[in-house]
Amino acid sequence: MGGEAPQPSGGMMDPADLTALAARERLADGSLRATDLTKACLGRIAEREPEVQAWACVDADLAMDHAGILDGYRQTGRPLGPLHGLPVGIKDIVDTQDLPTENGNALDAGRRPSDDAWLVARLRAAGAVILGKTVTTECAYLAPSKTRNPHDPKHTPGGSSSGSAAAVASGMVPFAVGTQTGGSVIRPASFCGIVGFKPSFGLIPRSGVLRTSRSLDTLGTFGRAVEDVALLADTLAGHDPSDPDSRPMAAPRLLETALSAPPVTPQLAFVKTSAWADIDADCAEGLAELVHALGEQCDEVELPGIFGEGALAHRRIMLAEIAHNLRPYYARGSEELAPQTRSAIEEGRTISADDYLAALDWRETLYAGLGEIFERYDAIVTPAAPGEAPLGLESTGSAAFNVLWSLMGTPALTLPLLTGANGMPMGVQLVGPRNDDGRLLRTARWLTANLGA
Repeated sequence: MGGEAPQPSGGMMDPADLTALAARERLADGSLRATDLTKACLGRIAEREPEVQAWACVDADLAMDHAGILDGYRQTGRPLGPLHGLPVGIKDIVDTQDLPTENGNALDAGRRPSDDAWLVARLRAAGAVILGKTVTTECAYLAPSKTRNPHDPKHTPGGSSSGSAAAVASGMVPFAVGTQTGGSVIRPASFCGIVGFKPSFGLIPRSGVLRTSRSLDTLGTFGRAVEDVALLADTLAGHDPSDPDSRPMAAPRLLETALSAPPVTPQLAFVKTSAWADIDADCAEGLAELVHALGEQCDEVELPGIFGEGALAHRRIMLAEIAHNLRPYYARGSEELAPQTRSAIEEGRTISADDYLAALDWRETLYAGLGEIFERYDAIVTPAAPGEAPLGLESTGSAAFNVLWSLMGTPALTLPLLTGANGMPMGVQLVGPRNDDGRLLRTARWLTANLGA
């Protein structure tokens, strides 16, 4: 593989601490090798994993072999893929041909898919190094996993993408893939103090991913910077006819847009939503300070009372579809399922067809109600979670501030801008109009630059 790679500028920085975009630049110019970056990430896993427990499976030999192949490819002088040499973690509900995919479920122990999911094939083609599978809650629902919050192991990391968020927050991997049906990207990213991005519904195809709710399931990305989540989502966006909700579209150019300067200073709408009664005092205070700091760039806007129907509509859709999609697990061994998963299937079976179809209608009705806001404002500012990650490991926390946006399929992103009373991170959620994901990322980067300090 040649001689030792030059040290990154600055000499002392551990490659595992680089953002994905900074690492990509060094991999491209030859000042960092894929094998060195992968080795650094594996070293961080060895250091932090006993406490954090973010991984369901890591194959160090496979990752290092792949990184070595990529280093050899770079020496040929041929063009590099957009993710050349970058390690990535993949939530363990996404099929991987060369690694187990167990869906966080004892009934799938040892399961080895025969094919890669669409997004995994996309990652490989882009030159990413698949480091391993990150822990998920059982079937991506509510039963807590083994993963701990990297900031304090006595607190939950959130869920269901618990391992992806914790792995990125621990510096074990520059970015990772997760999924959101209710709040499973935004909430754990908020609790773990990183950036989490849930794109518009249908932007990233879900073929080869465990289906819980066709109407809601959305693939998302985790990183330590807005640019990182934009880079990963940009690479994964595309069209796959096997996913009925994937649409043919032009390349979204998410990273390019995120890195560009806004043509005018963004205007933001601060929205509390009907979940505001659940907010912790320190989170409410932090958001008030943020809105004050934004001054004329932010107005408080109240949603019409009809938006209070969103949480019930979301629950009916999610549980009815969970009951349908997870019924094989229930039939094979309901007694081996966690109580949360079992009760979701059982409750879903009681939802009438009339109530389910009426709940589906709420998606477009409520989204139409956002039209006036998005005509005037670039994005909505709202809590990512009620507050800090809760103490204890019996729950993954509340998704009360996420379900409305998951229901409507809007892009959402959380930024680690606040700190709670106990010193734990709290996220600020931005929400944008459907299929304008680049603009939302650009606004988030502007907000980070102006308020991150």
